[in-house]
Amino acid sequence: MRILQLLEPSGGGSGRHFVDLCRGLAARGHAVEAVYSPLRAEEGFVRELKALPIDRVHAVAMTRAPGPSDLAAFRQIRRILKAGPRFDIIHGHSSKTGALARLRLPGPHVPRVYTPHAFRTMDPTLGSKGRLLFGGIESLLGRGFTDALICVSRDEYDHALALGLPARRLHVIVNGTAAPRPDMAETVRAAFGIPKSALVIGFVGRLSPQKAPERLVTAFTSIAAKRPEAHLLMIGSGELEKPLRAQIAAAGLSGRIHLTAAFTGPQAIPAFDLLAMPSRYEAMSYVMLEAVAAGKPIVTTNVGGATTAVVDGETGLIVANSDDTSPLANALVTATAPDRLAALTAASTARRDLFSLDRMIEETEAVYRAIARG
Repeated sequence: MRILQLLEPSGGGSGRHFVDLCRGLAARGHAVEAVYSPLRAEEGFVRELKALPIDRVHAVAMTRAPGPSDLAAFRQIRRILKAGPRFDIIHGHSSKTGALARLRLPGPHVPRVYTPHAFRTMDPTLGSKGRLLFGGIESLLGRGFTDALICVSRDEYDHALALGLPARRLHVIVNGTAAPRPDMAETVRAAFGIPKSALVIGFVGRLSPQKAPERLVTAFTSIAAKRPEAHLLMIGSGELEKPLRAQIAAAGLSGRIHLTAAFTGPQAIPAFDLLAMPSRYEAMSYVMLEAVAAGKPIVTTNVGGATTAVVDGETGLIVANSDDTSPLANALVTATAPDRLAALTAASTARRDLFSLDRMIEETEAVYRAIARG
């Protein structure tokens, strides 16, 4: 098949999924072209995408918020669609490219696939007006312009049904990932002067309100005296970086809270003893799956995908999704007690092979073939 993949955020978990999917489909003999936006693209994502053995990579400037520039982006995507042989599948990832890829003018129909990577309406801070607006857009596009919608967790599937999207077009394909390589653990710790014997609580994600990194800094600050051997290693970049650094400095913990974008999540996770996920909303976090593949316990807020990745009380702890960080702090104290951490780690190690990258590619390909035949 000839397949066009499109993504606007160009980084984070959706970027990981995008690169893995493009690589996996090309390895199965499909002709793959990729469209990404350079406006919010992470340098590592662009480098990895351009190194893939796929047919072409196109840069199309797309903003996250709706605006007049969307018309220019739509026209550019149309030109890509018209160039060369006809595509068999068009697959848009995230809300912006999901909309631009599915909107179409009259003419021959090419099947459209959409993966939201967390509906905008899953954000608990959105408000009733925003929920009505974005929910209406998703319902309109899902009913009239979508051949298949791929949810990355059962939570996201249930949310899609609540938006009124037809069940016959919905598919659940949990993200898959390869196990992170353990050989970077010492390098990552040494880069920040973290002793081998130290306890490392890790965070990986975009520094944005969705990921709520400020919650984790607040929680760690409150438990720092109880866990004097603990360090917090935060991997990511984004619009909250400056206020987050100010928060860390104000807490007087610059020597124990390390914030960097010098390493990727898969590189850093082997250096963690435990992953902390303080997010406000998710669909199915890649970071959770990477932690599972590395055999690391997880402490997470109760967001989409949490019950898929974590067996609460056995491989990690799931706490209330709240800006009150007391439950998160208490869970971190509980999970990092030596005996409890050892038990959580042993149970997590037993589930390392649960989420296969090959399975994700195979199930996605099956959806493509079904709607292409239809």
